[in-house]
Amino acid sequence: MPYLRAVPADESAPSPGEDTGRGAGARPVPGHDPRVQWVVSLAVVVAGILTIRPLGLSGRGLAVALLLVVNSAALLARRLPEHRVSPRLALVWLTFGVVAAAALIGLSSSGTGYLFAFFLAGHIGYRLETRPALVLAGFCSLLCGAVLYLRLGPGHELLPWMFGLAAGAPVLIGIVNRSQRQAVRAAIDAAESAERAARAEARTAVLTERGRIARDVHDVLAHSLAGINMQLELADALIDTGDLDKVREAHSKAHSLVKESLRQAQWTVHALREDALPLRETLTAMLASSGHRDALTVTVTGTVREVPARAVRNLLRIAQEALTNAARHAPGGAVAMELAFTPASTVLRIRNRPATRRAAPGAGSGMGLIGMRERVALLGGTLTAGPVTEGPHQGDWQVEAVIPQ
Repeated sequence: MPYLRAVPADESAPSPGEDTGRGAGARPVPGHDPRVQWVVSLAVVVAGILTIRPLGLSGRGLAVALLLVVNSAALLARRLPEHRVSPRLALVWLTFGVVAAAALIGLSSSGTGYLFAFFLAGHIGYRLETRPALVLAGFCSLLCGAVLYLRLGPGHELLPWMFGLAAGAPVLIGIVNRSQRQAVRAAIDAAESAERAARAEARTAVLTERGRIARDVHDVLAHSLAGINMQLELADALIDTGDLDKVREAHSKAHSLVKESLRQAQWTVHALREDALPLRETLTAMLASSGHRDALTVTVTGTVREVPARAVRNLLRIAQEALTNAARHAPGGAVAMELAFTPASTVLRIRNRPATRRAAPGAGSGMGLIGMRERVALLGGTLTAGPVTEGPHQGDWQVEAVIPQ
């Protein structure tokens, strides 16, 4: 995803002055460079070492030095990932850090000890929930203000110890950063969920397409190979009788079935390679190459419109199967094809006149009509097949597929 940034395993997404951590499933937050966390924290520690006084190995200097170490540890602990520190432990640690920061302000006579309180207050807003964060930040402000007031004395000017009351103000920045982090992570999670859903949808589409290809290949191979096998078995049986004329007839029928199968395979491969074939032109070419010389054009009625690619593919396969059945069951009979566009549907009709030549005995397995009905059902349409009982085409056999708009 374009807004996800790969980071080392020990990095986490900080806000200004704090770390978010990386738990199981956590994601880095764009726009928050964890290196800034280290630079700011180390800068506060170094500034404290250089400016906070007194520092020594005994007495007050030792106490200030120990408090400086404790405050530095509490500040640097912001880098601990959230999944490694429970909310209760974080509350204890930050409360202890606030007390240590206030004590450092009270014992040191000069320096930048107040920075520890300010940065810890910012991290309080980021690490804790809003209500405990505000309570602890208020405690930090009161404690730091009280320490300065007691150290400076009541007669001192108001500004310095009032400055201590502002020590908890950065908690608001931390709360804003935490809200921003949660919003960004929620957006990332939503985008990842959408991506997973898209992958699942694509996989479903692939499986559906595989099923369609398998159905197309089955329609071509199962029907044609069954007929070819039957004729070859018949020829083998007739060889023993010595009736060469019948052997030649069976061989000729098998040869015709091979040609027909090759023609069907060519149309199937062509349909599989194309996303959207022109329906009318393809039907016309299909009719012309089918061997039915009595009707080489497709009659079109209604207002022509674009038909979805999925419907086109299935209509072509239905037409192919209908033409094959016409050649198999009514050889020599004239064939007519009509494509009708109505406001509510697209209708394909294939009619063939009765046979003028004797049909091969036992030709066909009955699976062609089943396959056509399955294809139309996938499109929410209906298919009827049977003899025409009235009108100018009475006596013809008609296949009609109606696909809703």
